[in-house]
Amino acid sequence: MLLMQFSQAQTDFPPIDTWPAEDVRAHIEFMGSVNEKFIHAGELVDAQGLAMPDQAKIVRGGGDGREPVVSDGPFPETKEFLAGYWIVDCESPERAIEIAAYVSAAPGPGGRPLNMPIEVRQVMSAPPEEL
Repeated sequence: MLLMQFSQAQTDFPPIDTWPAEDVRAHIEFMGSVNEKFIHAGELVDAQGLAMPDQAKIVRGGGDGREPVVSDGPFPETKEFLAGYWIVDCESPERAIEIAAYVSAAPGPGGRPLNMPIEVRQVMSAPPEEL
């Protein structure tokens, strides 16, 4: 799983709603081409962009575990948040890192590569055998 992180603390990565329209279009076109590339390679399982943190909700089970306790976003203490993800099925950890590096360089304002952090984590299907 490739987790695309966004940081409001990065001064060189302004919020996308402040970019010129042509830069937003170029970024979205790049992301679409990324998905198409990985579909054709047989590696894409799923990919989604996520809503901004101000639309997020944090849910916990209440004291009795039945009534949810819900907190609305935005969460001002959060400087980084998950912006989107890809689930890929590839042959090696090295290939997952190669894919993450490619996605990280998505174009930003002025076409400059964003080099945003992409966290790579294996999706586990069962607990480790030693357990």
